[in-house]
Amino acid sequence: MTATVIDGKAFAAKVREKVAGHVDRLKQDHGITPGLAVVLVGEDPASQVYVRSKGKMTVEVGMASFEHRLDANTSEADLLALIDQLNSDASVHGILVQLPLPDHLDSDLVINSIDPAKDVDGFHISNVGLLGTGQKSMVPCTPLGCLMMLRGHHGSLSGMNAVVIGRSNIVGKPMAQLLLGESCTVTMAHSRTKDLPGVVRQADIVVAAVGRPQMVPGDWIKPGATVIDVGINRIDKPEGGTRLVGDVDYDSCAAVAAAITPVPGGVGPMTIACLLANTVTACCRANGLAEPDGLTV
Repeated sequence: MTATVIDGKAFAAKVREKVAGHVDRLKQDHGITPGLAVVLVGEDPASQVYVRSKGKMTVEVGMASFEHRLDANTSEADLLALIDQLNSDASVHGILVQLPLPDHLDSDLVINSIDPAKDVDGFHISNVGLLGTGQKSMVPCTPLGCLMMLRGHHGSLSGMNAVVIGRSNIVGKPMAQLLLGESCTVTMAHSRTKDLPGVVRQADIVVAAVGRPQMVPGDWIKPGATVIDVGINRIDKPEGGTRLVGDVDYDSCAAVAAAITPVPGGVGPMTIACLLANTVTACCRANGLAEPDGLTV
């Protein structure tokens, strides 16, 4: 068996196209331009790349982009004051504070100071609680992207056995909640799970989000399963230099699975696409308009 490759780049392009269409209709029909504000504290190189990419794609789909770049020594009081200002700004529908923050800043305090309705990362404790109880919330972008790709490949997920490897607040836990919402039977696995290979072999859907390069080999995968690889790990190449790999061993898993996401080019592109989708959703909710079809849970 050779797995079908679930092309995250192509899927993300379709999501951005849908977002652009909704943005255009909001402008034409209601005179509203969705706005996304991104706050970057410090000069972390990876964060700078992400922020530039987010700003570029925000503009490409026709939304307003607001970037706030602060010194690494910015005080907590000044950062909270900026967030309060953005909470009150009607032209800003989504607020994202780029993580990680410098050590002197309390990330939980900062994230929970964002208006939950503008929390397009879906990290605010209110959104976490709403998602966990099956209510309308802002959904974290990476799990939302995974769900969109699974729906796109399978249609209905009802009744399928799903194993999520990794229990992070950003991916693992919300992913499990989303799969439960799709009527999957869900197991959350992690480094201390007894007989982890045996648990994973029961899964029709495997979502690997553990942050360990190539941790999941092909002999853990049930023949015909769908594998969603959230991991992005940089490893050394024998001939020198580095390359990106996921949390699964791609070649051996692709030989057994029915479908698999590659790394790079799988889940990664969907994260920013879903950030844009969440901003449009937040804009529609703020203005009492119907939520955009195909961009929400």
